[in-house]
Amino acid sequence: MPEKIIVSDTSSLIALTNIGELELLKEVYEEVVITPLIAEEYGLETPDWIRIEQIKDIQKFKLLNLELDKGESSGITLALENAPSLLIIDEKKGRRIAKKLGIKILGILGVMIRAKEIGLITQIKPLIEKLEKVDFRIAKRLKNQILERVGE
Repeated sequence: MPEKIIVSDTSSLIALTNIGELELLKEVYEEVVITPLIAEEYGLETPDWIRIEQIKDIQKFKLLNLELDKGESSGITLALENAPSLLIIDEKKGRRIAKKLGIKILGILGVMIRAKEIGLITQIKPLIEKLEKVDFRIAKRLKNQILERVGE
């Protein structure tokens, strides 16, 4: 069953913006949805292909917000309200909680793998190197696994 919406967390938007690759999200998914709280955390004007949608379940948000920041909490809440959805999130704790709640998750590196699989980019390694230069932490083992998986 295809996802109803693609939700992105703040850090994914910021990291892709910092390396000049925010458009990669549009090329892979056409439309991405964020909450007003994520837009506020992002702090920059969002392109027209990023739709801002308000969450409805304030109680769920408040519960999640006991363990996560507002952006992650609102993103997970929005993903739950629009199931089945895909949540693009890179923070370990947020990923763990989203997975427990049955949300399909992907990180920036997963987006890059998808972009390569569908022919939007030819190499992931230069993008990973750019991410590392903007202090996006990637475990060496994970980096090696991904590069091996995509034949680089």
